[in-house]
Amino acid sequence: MIMKKNSLNPVPSFFLFLSLMILFLEMGVAQSTTSTIPVNVGVVLDLATLDAKIDLSCINMALSDFYASYGDYKTRLVLNTRDSKKDVIGAAAAALDLIKNVEVQAILGPNTSMQANFVIDLGEKARVPIISFSATSPSLTSIRSSYFLRATQNDSAQVNAISAIVQAFGWREAVPIYIDNEYGEGIIPYLTDALQEVDARVPYRSVISPSATDDQIVEELYKLMTMQTRVFIVHMYRSLGTRLFTKAKEIGMMSEGYVWIMTDGLSVDFLSSPNHSVTDTIQGVLGIKPYVPRTKELEYFRARWKRQFLRDNPNKIDAELNIYGLLAYDATTALALAVEKAGTTNFGFQMANVSSNSSTDLATLGISLNGPNILRALSTTSFKGLTGDYLFVDGQLQSPAFQIVNVNGNAGRRIGFWTPTEGLVKTLNPRINKRKNSTSTSRVSTVIFPGDTNAVPKGWEIPTNEKKLKIGVPVKSGFSELVGVKKDPGSNTTTVTGFCIDVFDAVVKALPYALPYEYIPFANSDGEPAGTYNDLAYQVYLKNYDAVVGDITIVYNRSLYIDYTLPFTESGVSMIVPIADNSNKNAWVFMKPLTRDLWVTSFLFFVFIGFVVWVLEHRINDDFRGSASDQAGTSFWFSFSTMVFAQRNLPSLVNSTSTVVLASYTASLASLLTVEQLQPTVTDVRELIKKGEYVGYQKGSFVLGLLLDLGFDKSKLMVYSSAEECHHLFSKGSGNGGIAAAFDELAFIKLILSGYCSKYTMIDPKFKTGGFGFVFPKGSPLVPDISRAILNVTEGDETKQIEGAWFGKKSTCPESGSSISSNSLSLKSFWGLFLIAGLAALLALIIFVVMFVYRERNVLRSSDSTASIWSRIENFFRIFIQRDSTSSTFRQSDPNDRNGISLPIMCAPSPSAYSVDTEYPANRSSASYDSSPNREAPQEEVIDHENN
Repeated sequence: MIMKKNSLNPVPSFFLFLSLMILFLEMGVAQSTTSTIPVNVGVVLDLATLDAKIDLSCINMALSDFYASYGDYKTRLVLNTRDSKKDVIGAAAAALDLIKNVEVQAILGPNTSMQANFVIDLGEKARVPIISFSATSPSLTSIRSSYFLRATQNDSAQVNAISAIVQAFGWREAVPIYIDNEYGEGIIPYLTDALQEVDARVPYRSVISPSATDDQIVEELYKLMTMQTRVFIVHMYRSLGTRLFTKAKEIGMMSEGYVWIMTDGLSVDFLSSPNHSVTDTIQGVLGIKPYVPRTKELEYFRARWKRQFLRDNPNKIDAELNIYGLLAYDATTALALAVEKAGTTNFGFQMANVSSNSSTDLATLGISLNGPNILRALSTTSFKGLTGDYLFVDGQLQSPAFQIVNVNGNAGRRIGFWTPTEGLVKTLNPRINKRKNSTSTSRVSTVIFPGDTNAVPKGWEIPTNEKKLKIGVPVKSGFSELVGVKKDPGSNTTTVTGFCIDVFDAVVKALPYALPYEYIPFANSDGEPAGTYNDLAYQVYLKNYDAVVGDITIVYNRSLYIDYTLPFTESGVSMIVPIADNSNKNAWVFMKPLTRDLWVTSFLFFVFIGFVVWVLEHRINDDFRGSASDQAGTSFWFSFSTMVFAQRNLPSLVNSTSTVVLASYTASLASLLTVEQLQPTVTDVRELIKKGEYVGYQKGSFVLGLLLDLGFDKSKLMVYSSAEECHHLFSKGSGNGGIAAAFDELAFIKLILSGYCSKYTMIDPKFKTGGFGFVFPKGSPLVPDISRAILNVTEGDETKQIEGAWFGKKSTCPESGSSISSNSLSLKSFWGLFLIAGLAALLALIIFVVMFVYRERNVLRSSDSTASIWSRIENFFRIFIQRDSTSSTFRQSDPNDRNGISLPIMCAPSPSAYSVDTEYPANRSSASYDSSPNREAPQEEVIDHENN
């Protein structure tokens, strides 16, 4: 074959093209590589610790994974790692070196909250964002420094989960045990508030120094053992926590009856890399852990990280990836995104204007030009990270769900979750968790507590040497049924008894924890009262007493400096007066049962009912016929007689309304016979003031001020100390060295009436008070618990039994505490009855008139067209007043019917048999039913014997 000179070989051409493409690609890659912008960022960690090695490996993997996915990004983070050497000053020095000498744009770390406290200040001054994924103290808030971003959970986020556990199991007290530094102290205010919201007290705070020796830890634990609380919340570093739990087990505090709860820091440290020697000391402990959703991406990353970590650290084969490593990975990803978003310019620092003689590093610290841009980008960056949805809000991550774990064996068994919206739940399935904010133990799995028991501990034990509460009690000569103080001269012992004492004892027994106390009488050395009730209450304010128990009334002025519990007695101040036998009845005594308005209304109804009865009866009843005066007299006599049951000679028709009124009237008369026999001598306070009567009040009572405010003259007020003294003053009478009335609280009045119920009575309460309550210091955490226990006791039968034991034994009258107010019936008591009776009578009258008009309609349709309307009406009423000769009543009483058999009557039925649409028989002529005066009676009609 002969080839042409200009033809080309296709094989060399293809290899030439491929070579050019490879060259261009290599040039593009080189150009792309050389166009990326390195951005210095700092990493400050305790490099000698295992946790720091885990965190650093996650940071490096995050950058590798990120730029493998986003190779087109122009920026590349360059890590500059510094060792904080487990020291606060070391962390600050490392951060200062990174900012001043390296000019980093942001810093990841440091590890602890104590270290972060100093580093944050440097970042604020230099405008360099500080991103910590392990500093959890609430005191490190973004409000304090806008350049601090917490890439982990705030410790305050878990306190509600802890308080929910305490509430669910019914524990009413808890003691926090925490490390004495910023990390430990930061959570305590939030934890205390959360516990108080669920009515759990914090009676003591156990603070342990980071440098505490084992002997010091044991000494503190023994101190906790002498207290009654058995619920402990531990918040400290792993190193100190390990020693604490080891010593607690050695002295027997990890046994049955104790409750231990770990915060998330210890839970993560102990359970992420379980160590048998450690977990063996915390069997049965409850823990809180941040919940990280289990995804395929997370499981894949765990496997990759494990391989990479073993390659980098062959001697650390027991290391396990924890939540802080995952947070470090996500924080690095967020920073890489933010740096790219902030732009590629202004990566330098503006040097500070300082004097030439200033030589300190802080004075010469520059300000980052791109720091504000990176901060804004970080605040708006969001993505799906390994730990879930990643987004900063106000400088920190949002609170996720928490896992509730129970340490059993060599691991933590998950027993439930806590979320801000659903509370405690077994699962995070919204279809199952229908009830919101649940705190019931049924919403978590069974817990195995210390001592290998699933029985829920009470949370308290009777203390061995806890200080007893000093309870002050009043000393008084009378009314010992309420509070009585007796001293035995022989044994020199004091016994305190009474209703108030028994109630307080019952209330304390109802508390969910032990409350040791002792009663101390408020008396001088001679046994006399040391002061008034105001003085006694003020002793609580002075801290001489821890509380006061007795017949202490809840009044406003005392509540300004002390706190009251809920009342345990009835409230109110009433007046007690003697009973006088009112035997001087006058001739008009029968008028007293009814008030004037009721008498007037009753009289008007007599007239109205009489008229209605006459309208219904006068055409068909002989007893309502005759002259006008006879008919009026019969109608009204009938109406009146039915009221007093004088019905022997009356027609059989009896109005039911009159019977009801009669029953009320006779009941009033019966009441009069009872009330009038024993009438109170006084019923009005103003009457006492007007007449200048002497009145009594109990010694030391606040009632004195009440009487003075009402307008009583102080010279007219007399004091009594017992029921006997009150009776003695009543016996003398006002003006003779005695009193006309006494004012006291309901509890004391009941005691007086229980012994003298036949002589005195109580007028309706006029003045409201708070009743008796127990006194505690202002803001005492015992007040809510005591008040709740009071409700528990008073709503049951126990209070009634106590009342019967102290008050019932003297009561000889069935209703000794009853009061007297009014003995007259008024119109208010019967207006409904009058309304019903009036409507019934009016309805009967309307029906009768309608039927009568219908029956006599022919009169109004007279064929005489010349007749005037008035003549027709006159003719109509003339028919109305006539007897109804067609009525069966008259037919049956016909005197001509001598054989007792009625004659055939060709007449219409009685009006009571008609309805509105009744028609006359068709075969009857209308003339035969003409009721006009000029008509002739039919032959069949009976003879009219009435005198018209």
